[in-house]
Amino acid sequence: MLARAAAAGFAAAAAPLRAAPQASPAKPLFRYCLNTATLRGQNLPLPALVDIVAKAGYDGIEPWIREIDTFLKDGGNLNDLAKRIRDCNLTVENAMSFAEWIVDDDERRAKAIETLKREMDMVARLGGKRIAAPPAGATKQTDLNLLKAAERYRAVLELGATMGVVPQLEIWGGSKAMSRLGEAAFVAVESGHPDASLLFDVYHFHKGGSDWRGLALLNGARLPLFHVNDYPADPPRETITDAHRVYPGDGVAPLGGIFRALAGIGFRGALSVELFNRSYWEQDALTVARTALEKTRAAVRAGS
Repeated sequence: MLARAAAAGFAAAAAPLRAAPQASPAKPLFRYCLNTATLRGQNLPLPALVDIVAKAGYDGIEPWIREIDTFLKDGGNLNDLAKRIRDCNLTVENAMSFAEWIVDDDERRAKAIETLKREMDMVARLGGKRIAAPPAGATKQTDLNLLKAAERYRAVLELGATMGVVPQLEIWGGSKAMSRLGEAAFVAVESGHPDASLLFDVYHFHKGGSDWRGLALLNGARLPLFHVNDYPADPPRETITDAHRVYPGDGVAPLGGIFRALAGIGFRGALSVELFNRSYWEQDALTVARTALEKTRAAVRAGS
């Protein structure tokens, strides 16, 4: 009931927003981005990842906060890295954070807010405007109050407004808290904040049991980024893991339906390829990045 009400409410709440611009025939409908987890096993420094993402032909990069921390620990300069990203004609579409903003424990939540301040500052200095807000710290919790989660999400949205970085509410399909499209839509609606936005993922839809058709009830302007991947028919949903993700088009995910649904709701953001496949980590990084982009574009074409 909550999922149905949330999805309908989110559509209604988003209705007053300015309509997303229509793509011209000469302009691609979506932008393409690489989440750096796809190349994690190659153990490359962040500047090298920027170069590879650019050479492969992407529009944007989605780094993890831990990679930015490592870059700084090794003596890197954020201003220099930001210039490198700009010179490569890339945008920082988002950054992956694991701050425990959603948990019930007041002390842990307060620490998470301080963590987010630091992380948002780093993202802003790199030219990024978004950061992930998953249910970190509550993945095993079965009794999370979604109205409380909405209050907490509003708090991090208000923090983000002062930092120039928007937290995107992310679902984790394997979590016992906020694993489904409808739950995230409910939290976003009840936050009552104009910057509320959602971050979904093909794999997490499958893992959490969400029906992708629910996308039709949303406003694409509130989904600035969408994680793209594929998954095999086996193992089953109950035991599949992140490591089973494969290139878009190499599995059984309903990518055509998802891409058509995104286009239909006015999504004009970035499709960010996020894979954790260890066999890809053993291969040449540039080859993996190029293959991921080619297969994603092919899957979009096939679904149009």
